[in-house]
Amino acid sequence: MNKINNPVCRILGIRYPLIQAPMNWINNAEMVAAVSNAGALGVLGPNAGPKVIDGRRIPTEERIGLELGRIRRLTSAPVGINIFSAADDGTRAYAMKTIAAAKANNVNVYCLVGTFDHVIYSAIKEAGGIIVHRDLTPTPDSARLAEENGADIIVATGIDEGGMIPSGCMGTFTIVPTIVDAVKSVPVMAAGGINDIRGVRAAFALGAQGVYVGTRFIVSTECPAAKDVKDMIIADSGENIIAVTPNERSLPTPAAIDYNRRLLSGESAETIHKEIMEKGGLGPAMLHGDVTNGIISVNTGISTIRNIKPVAEIVNELMADFRD
Repeated sequence: MNKINNPVCRILGIRYPLIQAPMNWINNAEMVAAVSNAGALGVLGPNAGPKVIDGRRIPTEERIGLELGRIRRLTSAPVGINIFSAADDGTRAYAMKTIAAAKANNVNVYCLVGTFDHVIYSAIKEAGGIIVHRDLTPTPDSARLAEENGADIIVATGIDEGGMIPSGCMGTFTIVPTIVDAVKSVPVMAAGGINDIRGVRAAFALGAQGVYVGTRFIVSTECPAAKDVKDMIIADSGENIIAVTPNERSLPTPAAIDYNRRLLSGESAETIHKEIMEKGGLGPAMLHGDVTNGIISVNTGISTIRNIKPVAEIVNELMADFRD
């Protein structure tokens, strides 16, 4: 490991080559700021922050701006913001609002997830932003395309991850060297199933220059996830995780067991996914604690998570090889 001149740290202006995954619903200003204050990069997710205040629904740009403002009151360290990237008008419109809010709050790191889109890339570059590109299903071709168009960092995600799982069958420690070999000069970060220092060391041994971690931060003091969900993650094991669609998994909640039964009986994945989203996605169980009617998405390495800790302790443990 190059502890002194790590390219991820140099590009992002941070102490440790670690990015906290946006984690969508279970994300807020306190957790993001805690990660950044600990020396890594905290990233604001797309559904963070209250959507209704005093009975008024808060528009996207205003909501993101309010949450970024809260972050800036808690830290002056670099932070990032998540953007979904795809070549359609709705996605682009949301991205432009996010970029405007980020720029207004002195945030210039954009963690893109999805596919390359020249409109979104151009808007970020025009704003002077840094692009961390994470394809939903990474391939050598998609990594080279992102690099050629100005991505500053590439994230290689394996099927070990929580959230939306890549299509195909490549785990983290097969996709990482594949993407490392595919790009010329852009640093690659590893994502999927990394919960302790052993995973960090393995990722670096395979050529990664940093790690992108989500699930471990769910079980942190600052994460707004429901306490029952944190306790379930600690008590459970990756071997019990079940598929609710081909690209989504969950701990075996009653709802997840029913989705799994329907999937195995031949019901379309699109129908099941639509129902999950109409019910609020990860919000009902993971944020509000309704573990009967919601799903709990985590990576497959949760057997190594056995306690709730402050974010700073988690960062220090993951980055022990980089500490002075």
